[in-house]
Amino acid sequence: MALSRVCWARSAVWGSVVTPGHFFTRRLQLGRSGLAWGAPRYLFPRQLLIRHFWTPKQQTDFLDIYHAFRKQSHPEIISYLEKVIPLISDAGLRWHLTDLCTKIQRGTHPAIHDILALRDCFSNHPLGVNQLQALHVKALSRAMLLTSYLPPPLLRHRLKTRTTVIHQLDKALAKLGIGQLTAQEVKSACYLRGLNSTHIGEDRCRTWLGEWLQISCSLKETELSLLLHNVVLLSTNYLGTRS
Repeated sequence: MALSRVCWARSAVWGSVVTPGHFFTRRLQLGRSGLAWGAPRYLFPRQLLIRHFWTPKQQTDFLDIYHAFRKQSHPEIISYLEKVIPLISDAGLRWHLTDLCTKIQRGTHPAIHDILALRDCFSNHPLGVNQLQALHVKALSRAMLLTSYLPPPLLRHRLKTRTTVIHQLDKALAKLGIGQLTAQEVKSACYLRGLNSTHIGEDRCRTWLGEWLQISCSLKETELSLLLHNVVLLSTNYLGTRS
């Protein structure tokens, strides 16, 4: 049983690095139909070749491209968080969320306790997944490299499913221990969770993944909206990755 859990965790970490799927397939289709693709020709191996056939340089370039796309939604998501602050009934939670948004906008990497202090805020109105506004849900979908061109109820379902899977992976990784992962497995796990690990050293990636797991393993299933937003909150300013 232990061996099977280890193998499952490792295969899940390695095999789920980037799953842009339908969105990028749609972008390619739009380009073929002459609508608005405009990408340089060397980018097409992203759509036409599986990861194993990418050269090392292509792997770095393509992962940078995917991350640049999801990073575009980060300021938008922070702005949506700011807009709902007046709707939070608890004054302490309003202060904590205001402080967190201000720190991120000023380029500060938040501490674990800054994020976990908001767990109640994300378990129901106004920041539970089922209570999020449609544009907020679309921005989160882009941050997760999921298509945003679907009805909001379906987007919410996909986000909840993806976040639940990551939460389960986190529990498995915590039991396995980060120290048991190879350098590439660590970088892959970080990238899946929102960090552009392609230009960050292994030790720093292990530190960041440890922070993520500490947050994730502290959350209940009813608080997974916070884990979903953590893709933005924990990754935006880590070691200058905001630039």
